[in-house]
Amino acid sequence: MIKEKAFPFEIKSVNDSTGVFTGYLSVFGNKDSYGDVVMPGAFAKSLAAWNEKGRLPPVLWQHRSGEPIGPFTKMSEDGAGLLVEGQLLIADIARAKEAHALLKAKAIGGMSIGYEVAAGGEDFDAKTGTNYLKELVLWEGSIVTFPANDLAGVTDVKSALFKNGLPKLKEFENFLREVGFSKTQATAIANHGLSYLLRSESDESAKSMVDDIVNLIKSTPRVG
Repeated sequence: MIKEKAFPFEIKSVNDSTGVFTGYLSVFGNKDSYGDVVMPGAFAKSLAAWNEKGRLPPVLWQHRSGEPIGPFTKMSEDGAGLLVEGQLLIADIARAKEAHALLKAKAIGGMSIGYEVAAGGEDFDAKTGTNYLKELVLWEGSIVTFPANDLAGVTDVKSALFKNGLPKLKEFENFLREVGFSKTQATAIANHGLSYLLRSESDESAKSMVDDIVNLIKSTPRVG
């Protein structure tokens, strides 16, 4: 399953005429709101695999696989994180031109990676609640409006609630964490919404309450 992780993106440079930009796509050693810490070397094997293919991951707009806006031209790990260079195809793709203008104006708040955790590529420290990500499979890097994922729409929320029946509270809390809520917020939303659904005696009455949960989620500010 491909996950998304967003970071505040400090732009080192943006070229006005070519659309070339540089910055950090991921930073090391920083515990995020999910309790994850990306460790140095996490991308080493994935970058080697991309190099064997003779190319690098695409630059996407808002994680939309149908909207590539250019290629990454350089990727390497240094002491701070995953340093990248990319080129927005501003002469050929309208969305790339828009993204370029927003980057220059500093109106865009972050970049986000699409990735999978490799088998055995994470260690969880139960004492601190920290998940150390040691090896990641990098699929893409996206320019995003906010340094946290936008909450999925009603359809996706319904899918999360009713796929294989109502989920357990912990499963739904994890879903909320993945879309950008803090642990405290996720627990509160699940306890005030899903716990009531789980006590319902009627599947139909339970399903009729999903929109109430969606509205509760939408009205709760996310972290990041």
